[in-house]
Amino acid sequence: MDLHRRKFLKNGGALVVGFSLLSPHAFGTALRAPKSVAKDAVDSFLVVGNDGRITVFTGKVDLGTGTRTALAQMAADELDVAFEKIEMVMGDTGTTPDQWITGANLTIFQGGAELRRAAASARQALVGRASERLGAPAEELMVEDGVVRVKSNPSRFVAYSELLGPEGLQIKIDPKVPLKKPSEYRVVGRSIPRIDIPGKVTGEWQYVHDFRLPGMLHARVIRPDEHGARLQSYDDSAARKVAGFVQTVRKGDFLAVVAKNEWAAIKAARGVKVSWTPGTGLPKQSEIFDLWRKRDSAKDEASQKVGDAPSALASAARRLKASYQFATQTHASIGPSCAVADYKEGKLTLWSASQATHSMQDEVAAITRLPREAVRLVYLEGSGCYGRNGHEDATADAALIATMLGKPVRVQWSRADETARSPKSPPRAIDFEAALDAQGNVVAWTGEFFIALNHIAAFKPLDFPLLAATETGLPKPGNWVGFLFQNAPQPYAFPNVLVNTHHIAQTIFRSSHLRSPGRIENSFANESFADELAVAAKMDPAEFRLKHLSDPRAAAVISAAMKLANWETRTGPNPNPGASPIVKGRGIAYARYNGTITYVAAVAEVEVNRQSGEIRVSRLCIGHDCGQMINPDGVANQVEGGAIQTVSRTLIEQVTWDQSKVTSVDWASYPILRFPEAPRVDIKLIDRPGEASWGVGEPTAVVIPAAIGNAVFDATGVRMRTVPFTATAVKAALDQAGQSRT
Repeated sequence: MDLHRRKFLKNGGALVVGFSLLSPHAFGTALRAPKSVAKDAVDSFLVVGNDGRITVFTGKVDLGTGTRTALAQMAADELDVAFEKIEMVMGDTGTTPDQWITGANLTIFQGGAELRRAAASARQALVGRASERLGAPAEELMVEDGVVRVKSNPSRFVAYSELLGPEGLQIKIDPKVPLKKPSEYRVVGRSIPRIDIPGKVTGEWQYVHDFRLPGMLHARVIRPDEHGARLQSYDDSAARKVAGFVQTVRKGDFLAVVAKNEWAAIKAARGVKVSWTPGTGLPKQSEIFDLWRKRDSAKDEASQKVGDAPSALASAARRLKASYQFATQTHASIGPSCAVADYKEGKLTLWSASQATHSMQDEVAAITRLPREAVRLVYLEGSGCYGRNGHEDATADAALIATMLGKPVRVQWSRADETARSPKSPPRAIDFEAALDAQGNVVAWTGEFFIALNHIAAFKPLDFPLLAATETGLPKPGNWVGFLFQNAPQPYAFPNVLVNTHHIAQTIFRSSHLRSPGRIENSFANESFADELAVAAKMDPAEFRLKHLSDPRAAAVISAAMKLANWETRTGPNPNPGASPIVKGRGIAYARYNGTITYVAAVAEVEVNRQSGEIRVSRLCIGHDCGQMINPDGVANQVEGGAIQTVSRTLIEQVTWDQSKVTSVDWASYPILRFPEAPRVDIKLIDRPGEASWGVGEPTAVVIPAAIGNAVFDATGVRMRTVPFTATAVKAALDQAGQSRT
């Protein structure tokens, strides 16, 4: 069915998509046998069609990051087929192997590596079969676009599709299979146009919001505004009068209205009168960082220890202290979350934008009391996530309602649902003390990081507390915010370092991962304090970093960013701010993501209005090294997107609340960066053929807040230590320092 959203909207017709779960042609290529999903089987990852086209199946999903294209490039090269002959199926638990979540910057590094080994194993097996068919040794054969030929006589050939019987390949992945050398790549390393962009430009791309099933109902879930309130009773007499109303459903504290169309569901939900218990209350927002430092810690540990920092501090000539904070933020996806569920004959199928479809099988099974094998999730792209936002909640909502009704149901969240009720990043507080000797050398560095409790076990059922789970009486789990200690260890070669992490037992709000979780907050603090030490040591901030780094790849990204920015050396704030209320500055920051993978450095150029406190980031210059690049244009997309989104997070984004409820519920109360405010982004991409290909979606974000904060200091001489740097906060800091202009 040809899907034209623009034509649909113009004509006002119904958009209905038929989807046969058992169709052997559901993926554009005929399936020769029942589809395997075993992670060690080649047939789980790819199917060769009679027409020579190859369908690739991956448990990873494309969250708008271009991985659909990049993974297809990797498969095409290892198989020796044209890129245009690759079709991708992503995140369908019924047909793709479980490759863990799409996150942690691992889609290319982990998911792509697994796909590459599967494709190489397939090629090796197919060439072996061709050797038998053609009567020639494998080393005397070559493959061109899925056709195996005898090198000395190219007229003797056999196509991949002719080498398969109805049973498929039926071979295991060889973990030691030889992979292509970079010199043999034909499409890896090229800026192949992204597969998804044409459909998105024309409006033909199918998002989960567009998906329809015959006879589908629409539901809206009703939840309390007050934090921790419980459902006592409801009166739906007014809702029943709405044309299209079907019924109200309740299970424990879970309450929803179901209607024949979306508008009827909205009106009916508004008509339900609900009695809630008083909420459990929230702490004062103005006291949140002090409270966070005082909360019970489930675990304290040293995440970095070098030499004897306490002794070095005690005997130092000069000591510096500073504290940094990072506010609670939300995902702020442009479109609210949505999901569709269909339950029939004991089987539940969900169409979801979740970045963790395989893990959601466990979570949905627990909520619906169905066996895991009875739950199937099919990924359809949503409107962005940057971590686990409301998509999983909407999916659980739809699953619960569909199983209660036995009918297909679509759940669409509202803007207030998405902004106020989706999970948040936890706050962060970091305290530093460092010491310098009489010559200005750093002799000690200590840090105390107050982070949310890490749940390291990967996505056990309900580690992420979905609303539908807690509302229906399932035990409430802890926070799912793993690995938040990453990048707490600072990257510089100081002789004495002690970094402690305090794992806070319970967050204020439901917590989940938000882009570059932990790394962005930790790097903001580390790179801001490093700047303070550079000033104390009377060194240029960029030269200070280069002095204390021995890794040439680290130096390369810093030097690249400096060159793009035409960096001018100075040992303190801009000495010539001028009399204008607008002052300019530049700042630098560096990080290696997780301390182990992608290298990135950024120079931010800012303009600060000393009358209003408003900051404008005019330009970002970024040096970036993710190893072997699969698609350079795709890498640039992600670097630019991560940088611009993080400017928004740095300058204006924060969840607000009173002592009973979240008050940031829309774009007015939770503003994000707008197009006229977006900075120019210049990038130097450093390609490393032959090196591992690391992820790109998250690393750039970690250096932006500190680069901006350091630039504000360069412009004004005032250090901003709490994100976001709102105009109000900047004006207050300038006033306190006597730097404002009235």
